[in-house]
Amino acid sequence: MSLEVEQTSNGYIRVAFATTNLEDIDSHFGSAKRFYVFDVSKEEYSAVKIIEIKEKDTDLTIASLKGIDIVYFVDIGPAAAAKLINSGIFPIKYKEIIKIEDELNKLTKMLGTNPPPFIKKIIEKKAA
Repeated sequence: MSLEVEQTSNGYIRVAFATTNLEDIDSHFGSAKRFYVFDVSKEEYSAVKIIEIKEKDTDLTIASLKGIDIVYFVDIGPAAAAKLINSGIFPIKYKEIIKIEDELNKLTKMLGTNPPPFIKKIIEKKAA
């Protein structure tokens, strides 16, 4: 599957999901072999690309996520979490497997109502 869209519009956030099957958030950040990337706004979401991870290297994985605002996974080590945050990517950890579509619908709805401060900050930074 080849999706490649690099520009995001105002009001969009770019999110990545650590996934094994392109349907669920079901991977540990450090062992994820694939990230499914979407642009999300208050009106819609659209698939942007799939990032394939070839080797287990936190720094290379984070470099491949350049341009991502938020990344979702089921677990992460403290050093990797700190590196993500230092690269400007907001980590979100779920304790259980969640459907990507459910999270995308939740994000779309939340962006249209009252997003939390960290998401408002991401949107403001992109608009600047």
